[in-house]
Amino acid sequence: MREVNPKVFVSAKMVAERAGVSRSAVSRTFTDGASVSEETRRKVMEAAEALGYHVNHLARQLRERSNIVCLIVSDMTTPVRAGMLESLTRKLQAAGKITMVINTESNEESVGRALKLTLHYRADATVVLSGTPSSSLVHTALANGQQVVLINRDDGLHGAQNVGVDNGMAAKEALFLLRRAGCRRIGLLTSQARTPSLLARERCFTAAASACNLEVTVFEAGPTGYRSGYEAARRVFARSVSPDGVFCVTDLLALGFMDGARQEFGLKIPEDLCVIGFDNIEQAGWEAYQLTTFEQPLDRMAGHVVDLLTLPEPLPEPLRGRQSGGAAIFEPLPVWRRSVRAKPA
Repeated sequence: MREVNPKVFVSAKMVAERAGVSRSAVSRTFTDGASVSEETRRKVMEAAEALGYHVNHLARQLRERSNIVCLIVSDMTTPVRAGMLESLTRKLQAAGKITMVINTESNEESVGRALKLTLHYRADATVVLSGTPSSSLVHTALANGQQVVLINRDDGLHGAQNVGVDNGMAAKEALFLLRRAGCRRIGLLTSQARTPSLLARERCFTAAASACNLEVTVFEAGPTGYRSGYEAARRVFARSVSPDGVFCVTDLLALGFMDGARQEFGLKIPEDLCVIGFDNIEQAGWEAYQLTTFEQPLDRMAGHVVDLLTLPEPLPEPLRGRQSGGAAIFEPLPVWRRSVRAKPA
């Protein structure tokens, strides 16, 4: 029967005293591959069972490598962020890593505070899913032996590793589809979040249009969500001249924009309005939307992040992955549905 007092922390020293062995013998017993006699092992295990002792892996690893990977993330309930978080935690744990999720806001100050926390816990690595930390903090983390990986945050921070998607490819393809559908008044809907990935999609789309001598009207919604897309439609279609084709930088914006256009103004999709999104969240495939969009290969991206953190040399991506300026870039996969006409009306 265990003699456990819930108010007392059971230490390795207490186990050693009960078993009548040295403190180092207890340590060797709980270290894989360490040399210890069967008799000593038996005494230690019996004492540990009686006292309710469990190895404090964190305390042990603080003397070496902590094996902790911190994930800095905001808006965890959004479909894409939740999908990436699920894939990362599952793969990291399968690789034997201890994952610590820090829920933060996406602004630089909040992300900076989160990165400082990872240094307090002596994390081996930090993966930033939201926002962008300052270069000085990244350099501090690197100087402390920490590995820093930025997802969809390619800001040229020296020393940090970047994993992202090819926004330029998606922007060009989206413009091609809208032009092929016969859209003459093309718009882009973004949000006030102004994250690096959203800015990249806006920049690439307007640049592709400029190369074709086309003018694109950029509309900015509120936060990156369904309601912002709906409210944006109310403003956009109240204008005397409104778009007949829109590229939305996220699916959540696109779904709200579609519902706002249909319910507030009676527009038909894709007959009156063509809409393209980005992310391929589950709702994009619902019958009420059938949204044409681009899917981020989250599982493969997460696998590459784990390779960066566990392999001496990350394995090359077999398909559609490429290196660009030190960043691993993945092509978003086009998903064709019914929110865009196949040919001019």
